[in-house]
Amino acid sequence: MTAMITIEGMTKVYKMGDIEVHALRGVDVTINKGEFVAIMGPSGSGKSTLMNMIGCLDTPTTGRYALDGIEVSSLNDNQLSSVRARKLGFVFQQYMLLPRQTALANVEMPMVYRGIPAADRKQRAALALEIVGMGNRMDHRPNELSGGQQQRVAIARALAGSPAVILADEPTGALDSKTSEEIMHMLMQLNREQQLTIIIVTHEADVAAYADRILTIRDGVIIDDRRNQRGAA
Repeated sequence: MTAMITIEGMTKVYKMGDIEVHALRGVDVTINKGEFVAIMGPSGSGKSTLMNMIGCLDTPTTGRYALDGIEVSSLNDNQLSSVRARKLGFVFQQYMLLPRQTALANVEMPMVYRGIPAADRKQRAALALEIVGMGNRMDHRPNELSGGQQQRVAIARALAGSPAVILADEPTGALDSKTSEEIMHMLMQLNREQQLTIIIVTHEADVAAYADRILTIRDGVIIDDRRNQRGAA
């Protein structure tokens, strides 16, 4: 299998005055193309810091990180921003949709900053909305959509840029249990049908159960890395 993410000896130390906070203490992990991985851990375990590193939102204090063949550990802010735009799609607990824009315009927005021509943007955004079952809601604004529908639009926005990896941070945290199941089934389907690499951060075992691999982090170290029996969720 081909590695999508390779992390070796990653540490992250935050300085707060005279105090050093060791958020990551030597993380080693490889995630292959097409895997669906859940990162679990209690509050303060380092899971959000690890997600920020994978998402090129921050850089490690020490260690190596390669994303889809690109060494990103030592890139500057502008280079990290370019990698994020080309390689990553983000889905958040709060949907982060622009309230005055339609679903189609929201999905197009990241492609505007990448300089993708308008006709291509519209076509790709429309296709992404079709894929997530929102093809008949393209002209609706967020306040005309349910929470689950808004999250589908957010997933379409992540998909439209053809990312190598989708990162989802507590993607069902603002949803009821039935809608959460629908969103997780959709992510699982996208992983299976499009061979998308998907990484979710969650503190909920029933959400992690949709992944085919579960990483558990505690005190800045991965303490468990196990395969999951998919389809049980």
